[in-house]
Amino acid sequence: MLTVFGWTPDVLDEWFTEVRPLLGTDGNPAAWPSERGLRIGCQRINSRFITYRKALGLDDGLDFHSFRRSYVTHLIEDGWDPRFVQEQVGHEHASTTSIYTCVSSDFRTRTLRRHLDATVAAALQAQSGERA
Repeated sequence: MLTVFGWTPDVLDEWFTEVRPLLGTDGNPAAWPSERGLRIGCQRINSRFITYRKALGLDDGLDFHSFRRSYVTHLIEDGWDPRFVQEQVGHEHASTTSIYTCVSSDFRTRTLRRHLDATVAAALQAQSGERA
């Protein structure tokens, strides 16, 4: 899995080498172990996220799954190949990945500008070639 932020590998390294061993979960293969089971369940993660979201005054539309959508969007906006992104998140169909992609208006504007500039440059080049 790619990391979007430069600090992510350091945080994960600290979790796995310094914090997780303190939990006394030797032999448990889960990256995020629970004190009662193999791994923390989705329901628990979602309920904690909602608690934090409310405490921070964030929009009620945000849920834990928003991180997955953000991950896909950041990869696309950073120029990663859409097929690669699709495989990163384990989607069988590109249409599913496209549902997760919520690019910013700045990204759309930059992309449109890049393609328009290339089209105009090609047309001008073709026009000057006709005159020669």
